[in-house]
Amino acid sequence: MADPELLSKVRALVGREYGRVYAWDEVNAPMIRQWCEIMGVDNPAYTDAAFATNSVHDGRVAPPAMLQVWCMEGFHLNNYAPGSTSENPYEVLKLIEAHGYPSVVAVNSEFSFNRNLRPGERLYYTTRLDSVGDEKTTGLGTGFFVTLVMSYFVEQANGGLSACADEAVGELLFRVFKFRPANVQKPEAKPKVAEVTKAKRPKPGTSDDSRFFWEGCDAGKLLIQRCTACATLRHPPAPVCIECHSFDWDTVEASGRASLYSFVIMHYPEVAPFDHPNPIGLIELEEGVRLVAGLVGVKREELSIGQRLQVEFQTFDDELTLPLFRPVAE
Repeated sequence: MADPELLSKVRALVGREYGRVYAWDEVNAPMIRQWCEIMGVDNPAYTDAAFATNSVHDGRVAPPAMLQVWCMEGFHLNNYAPGSTSENPYEVLKLIEAHGYPSVVAVNSEFSFNRNLRPGERLYYTTRLDSVGDEKTTGLGTGFFVTLVMSYFVEQANGGLSACADEAVGELLFRVFKFRPANVQKPEAKPKVAEVTKAKRPKPGTSDDSRFFWEGCDAGKLLIQRCTACATLRHPPAPVCIECHSFDWDTVEASGRASLYSFVIMHYPEVAPFDHPNPIGLIELEEGVRLVAGLVGVKREELSIGQRLQVEFQTFDDELTLPLFRPVAE
């Protein structure tokens, strides 16, 4: 049974209105085009100005389903446009969580639209805590259904601080279930500590065309595929010569001397078991072909295009030998 103190606090919040969250940008054609491209929408009323002018819309409009997009914070969490409220419309979820309901799952999201949006309009939304249901037990666990309603407005030139002067253009109803999972152990029980398995280096895909390369690495040799018809070297390995289209080939052992043609530094995401920052080079071998490989024994600020390198083989997890490249003194 729900804590009466929790119910009292939660019900006191129902109906509360939270302040404005502004859009970073006004409705604009580039964002509409990009959204349509990503979502696979090809309606010319959204992307073709000439078509839209002669349509029932009498000009270009934004897809209705983009309504929520305009006021999103962007790549960084909670990075809202200047002037946006600092209030937390999800404070009720924090309150419920503090009383022992740690999990949340989105239940449904419902849009309603009053009219289409047009380029040049600037939006904001306000949030209302619409309802918090009685404690319910579901297959997921026991908790509360929480419903929030975001009301979207187009800001008028003379709107000032009163939403009454602005035009309501749509609503988003968003409902979540804040719950205590059914399989949660009692607080007094000590949780089992899962065994952490050390991540291994991912193994490369191997085929009849590339097997020689990895077998060469195991033997400490950097083998490059060579066409026996025209002597063209090629890498990555392939079944057919790119010059004469011959299917016949053998291999030649490269010297391992090379130069740095280009490079990137992987910072994020950090993927186990690699060290980060993780420098990856496009290596140009002395023989004239290029391959991608890890760089070792060097810091980012010490890397430079054209830098001389030498191959060295390192074995990981006692089963995978890779060619890596280390800078050598000029």
